[in-house]
Amino acid sequence: MPLMSPTDMSNYRPVRVEIDLAALSQNLNQVKVFSPEAKVMAIVKANGYGHGIIRVAKELSSADGFGVASIDEAIQLRQNGFLHPIVLLEGVFSKEELELVFHHRLEIVIHSFHQLDWLKDLSASKLAHLSIWIKIDTGMHRLGFNPEDLLAVKDELLKLKIKSINWLSHFSSAESSAEITQQQINCFTNLTDTVAGEKSLANSAAIELFPSAHLDWVRPGIMLYGAGIRKQSLPRFKPVMSFYSQITSLKWIDEAETVGYGDTWKAGRKTLIAIVAVGYGDGYPRQAKNGTPVLISEEIVPLVGRVSMDMISVDVTDIAEKVTIGTQVTLWGEGLSVDSVAESADTIGYELLCGITNRVPKIERKND
Repeated sequence: MPLMSPTDMSNYRPVRVEIDLAALSQNLNQVKVFSPEAKVMAIVKANGYGHGIIRVAKELSSADGFGVASIDEAIQLRQNGFLHPIVLLEGVFSKEELELVFHHRLEIVIHSFHQLDWLKDLSASKLAHLSIWIKIDTGMHRLGFNPEDLLAVKDELLKLKIKSINWLSHFSSAESSAEITQQQINCFTNLTDTVAGEKSLANSAAIELFPSAHLDWVRPGIMLYGAGIRKQSLPRFKPVMSFYSQITSLKWIDEAETVGYGDTWKAGRKTLIAIVAVGYGDGYPRQAKNGTPVLISEEIVPLVGRVSMDMISVDVTDIAEKVTIGTQVTLWGEGLSVDSVAESADTIGYELLCGITNRVPKIERKND
């Protein structure tokens, strides 16, 4: 795909992000294939994992509800006309926020006794219109009531006569440990089998790997954006974000010459170095190692030297005949998984997707 000319873009640097809206729809449909009996709570927190919360929510409008991290994200959705159930996954951070919860008709997670105490001061009429999700700590040990506290929690809830009480938990390692995940499933089901209300366990990894965890609601996050997927399932999903730039300089250097700050990479042969207009000022990871994959002219080539604020260096010796000034470069996206880049930078794809900075234009694309 050719780069847009400067007159088509909001800035003159060639770096840009493209958001494939059709891929979002495809990925949501695949979630429904994995879990056909469950409702889908699409997770759009952190500005839609860096993709733009409103554009993402519009494309995911066939989901049954949305999950967000904070009330300001929920209000953005309401102000843009979304009438779906919206769940505050961390609940409210202060008692004062409860007025906004009622005003915007939001659902809240209750994970601690202090949040439960805040509900006690609400009027009966407000409680009669409140929907809550009780979070149980089944092993993540982050947020949630301890299993042994659940009887006390139930007693408090019965007194409050809340409109709707639902139940959820969160997996610590669904992508890496079947044993631990099954322990969490067993803990949750044992605690909630006999209680009324809807139940939710499965995050992205569990949607793919643990059908027994699908229950009433699944909560896909990273998989909606085409990342964090096992290789076996990857063909069914498409990356939503593609991060592009172009070559702005080409220079031959001799064997034993070094590249970049700190002289961290030395040429083992006569080498053609391509300078690409992207750096940590754009959200490309500064900690990316020598050898981090970069896609140029349909070939994977290695990053060399340290990442600068505005530039990276790439060894393009093996594709010298295929490159010139202006050749497009894919940092991640179509043809190069963000997870592969993240692995070389000792991080995860979530961080890279969320880390694109404001100076990078985001261009929507929808190929029907």
